[in-house]
Amino acid sequence: MTTITQDGRAARLRAATAAQHNDAETRSFIARLMGGELDIDAYVAYLAQFAYVYRALESRPAQPDDPGFVNDNALARSPAIMSDLTALGAADWETSHPPLHETTAYVDRLHAVATDLPRHIAHHYTRYLGDLSGGQVIARRIADHYGAAEDQLAFYRFEGIRPGPYKVAYRESIDALAFSDDDETAMIEEARLAFDLNASIFDALGR
Repeated sequence: MTTITQDGRAARLRAATAAQHNDAETRSFIARLMGGELDIDAYVAYLAQFAYVYRALESRPAQPDDPGFVNDNALARSPAIMSDLTALGAADWETSHPPLHETTAYVDRLHAVATDLPRHIAHHYTRYLGDLSGGQVIARRIADHYGAAEDQLAFYRFEGIRPGPYKVAYRESIDALAFSDDDETAMIEEARLAFDLNASIFDALGR
């Protein structure tokens, strides 16, 4: 596997989406949730909306030209989210928390680009690398602010994965993709859209 470089594809992807990433994670709802200004019900509402997102992302059938990291089952979050929602008293989450319009738009986009590898990887990167990077911090804040127990925070535990080395290997895999310039452009544009779609859910939850 190639060694990640400062001017490699992964670095370009990260730099090109930095503004959208920062904008999404500083939206009022998520800032207030992470700051302890809301309550556990707000967290349940947040988790339920992203249950729809992960279910769509992880429902994609493997494709013949997929690189290995795209179908790594160790990354799958849907079972953990379902477990957390049940432990949080929301086993009926699809009834109690139907998808918001913004969530449906995100889900529809995931299905629309499922077989477009550069665009699918954009969503894969946006979700899973974010989970691996910030998951432990989020888990601690939800536990500290809202009293969430260990069995309510499975979403942030990646069994068999050491986040630091895994993220390095993931970025090396991005660098090694046999993508054309057009493929890379499509991936970057889609990743920007992915952050915007996340931000729209945060805004909807805030309303």
